[in-house]
This record gives sequence, structure tokens and C-alpha cells, in this order.
Amino acid sequence: MERVVLGKPDIVQLLVTSLLAGEHVLLEDVPGVGKTLAAKALAQSIQGSFSRLQFTPDLLPSDITGSMLYRSDTREFEFSPGPIFANVILADEINRAPPRTQSALLEAMSEGRVSIDGTTHPLPKPFIVVATQNPFEFEGTYSLPESQLDRFLLRTSIGYPARDIEREVLRSHRMGEPVDQLQAVAPVDRILAAQAMVRNVRFDDSLADYLLDIVEATRAHDGFQVGVSTRGALSFYRGCQARAITESRDFVTPDDIKALAVPSLSHRVLPEGIFQGASRVAVETQLSDLLQQIPVPV
Repeated sequence: MERVVLGKPDIVQLLVTSLLAGEHVLLEDVPGVGKTLAAKALAQSIQGSFSRLQFTPDLLPSDITGSMLYRSDTREFEFSPGPIFANVILADEINRAPPRTQSALLEAMSEGRVSIDGTTHPLPKPFIVVATQNPFEFEGTYSLPESQLDRFLLRTSIGYPARDIEREVLRSHRMGEPVDQLQAVAPVDRILAAQAMVRNVRFDDSLADYLLDIVEATRAHDGFQVGVSTRGALSFYRGCQARAITESRDFVTPDDIKALAVPSLSHRVLPEGIFQGASRVAVETQLSDLLQQIPVPV
């Protein structure tokens, strides 16, 4: 992935961490910095299927999940799967769709399945949603509700590349899209085996208490109306286990917790007196300051 997502090894690691944890990522950034490229590179690297969903105000839930279609030859209704039936889903500009459409992702992101007309259809595994939204454009957008944000393990931004990296981007795109030349390095079955291994990564009790100290501090912080939920704490816990795997370890360290605290928790708290969608940097700064006040186990 780093061959095409140039100069952003931290973003690549966060995406792989989310994949191994069986969770999802929200990329909040300006257009044109490589959000789609990162999602496509992830799908190419695992030999997985890829779908791009362009969220618009007129997008319907059935446009995502699929619907029952009547077949005249058999005179029966048949389920026609929607684009969500893929391993890697790019939910582009997710906040442009109304809440009803956004909610179509909730069951899929939480349980890996969709329900149509009383019938449950499992989604392919692994399954990861990489959603994007523009933090500076609010005309014609709908804020993601807390229940939707809580389904994402991480919220982060890619940012602009350094000048020498951007020069390399120009050079590498002379002959077309480099992402199309990526070869898979791990088939889907190996990714599923790696996800199972994440559950066995050792998490010392003292580190679990450290993680819970951070979670409880967000609930008691004067700057937050709402702190991190229990579901958020569990997601944070699983993310730390997955990050240890990306660092070639079978045990969690304090560095794993500190590295994931801000991207894992910043979207799970509601700042006091500030519109949540417009305050990512402010919340991340508050969380970073809070993290410095909590003793790290030795």
C-alpha cells in the first residue's frame, strides 16, 4: 500500500489496523489527498472486492443494500445484492446522504449483514467500510449521528504530502494509476486468520486499567458533554490488539494505547458547547492534553 499511498505510513498502518480488528475507518479531509486511493490500495492488497458508494441527498437505502426484484420468467421475487456486498467499501462523502440512508450502514457495520424484507443476508468477510467526509463544507450535508460515529474504530485525516513526496506522486502517475498495478500480498483467507489471531494478543491487566483510566477520564472531563461508551472502549481495546500485530508483536504495550487513543476516541466524545462535526482538531487537542495527565503503567 505504501507504494501508492506515498509518504503516509501512519495512514497505511491505521487502515491495516482497522482491517485486522474487523472495524471501520472515517477519513475526514479535503478532496483530492488520496482517500479513495488508500481504500482501493487496501482492496488490491488483499485480493478483495471493492465498491465505491457516492453518497448524495437522493441516495436510497436500497441503493446500498439491494432490493427484491420480480423476475417475470420465474414469477418470483429474487434478491438483487447492492454494492455493499464487497470486502472493502468506500463510502464517499458519507455526510451528504440523509440520516435514513446513513442508517442503512449501521447493521452492516455492526453485524456484518443486511436485512431485506425479513431475510438476513451475510456480507462477505473480511468487511471494512472506509468512509470520507469534507470537514470544511457544510452546505447540503448532514452531521453523522453519534450512533453512526460509534461504529468507526478510527477517525483520522491524510493531510497534504510533503513537497518531495508530491513530486514523486507526479512522476508515478505519468503512465496511469499505480494502484491498478498493485499485486495482492495476502489472500482473503489469510486476512481472516489474522483477524482471529488478534483476539489472542495478550493485554496485561495493568494496561487494561490504563485504557479504562483514559475512557473514564473522558466521561469526567469538563470539556465533554458525553464521554466514551462501553462499545467505544471495547473497540479501542480491539484496535490496540490489532496494532500490536502490525508491529509484529503478540502483546500490547502502552505505546499501542497512546498511539490509538486520539484517532479511536476523538469522534466518540461530544465537546461542550461546540458543534461536533466542526471541532475535530479542538477535540483531538483536548484528548492529547488529557492523555498527558494519566499515569502510564511501568
